[in-house]
Amino acid sequence: MAVAGLHRLVQERFGAVDVLAAFAGGHGMPVPTVRETGAHWREVLESDLTSTFLTVSAFLGEMVERGGGAIVTMSSAAARQPAQSCAAYAAAKAGVIAFTRHLAREVAPVRVNCVAPWAIENDRMRRWMTEQERHQLGAEFPLGRIGQPEDVAAAALFLASEASSWTTGIVLDVAGGKIMV
Repeated sequence: MAVAGLHRLVQERFGAVDVLAAFAGGHGMPVPTVRETGAHWREVLESDLTSTFLTVSAFLGEMVERGGGAIVTMSSAAARQPAQSCAAYAAAKAGVIAFTRHLAREVAPVRVNCVAPWAIENDRMRRWMTEQERHQLGAEFPLGRIGQPEDVAAAALFLASEASSWTTGIVLDVAGGKIMV
């Protein structure tokens, strides 16, 4: 398995892992559910949920044995409320949230938390949307803009750092105020 090989390589080069970021995804393209296929559904769940599980499980044992560390997973606002993405993506990302919370309860004192971004400007978004469309989308958020990769990185860094040492099992919405639960 590729993840097991990665784990061995990381251990050889860097030693024990204290922080793991299990970020997988990218299959959020809108597909109407009436046109969803079983093959696509399984592909999205494998890519966005199962890969998160496999990555975490490759590193988890040593973190539990040492009794510490931080794991940060990546979900999406699509898991928190209906969005433009496909149902398979929403289900996979909701699964990441459930997995994160379950794991946080099970493996404490290893901390396990999740970031859930919405509308982050990246190459894919720039290919799909004009600058004007991105500006219009940003105006729909209470903070008046779409997110930047740095916004997600800062949230993940917080959850990985000792600054969040008494935080586990949470979902941090990086969504410009669009999700308030």
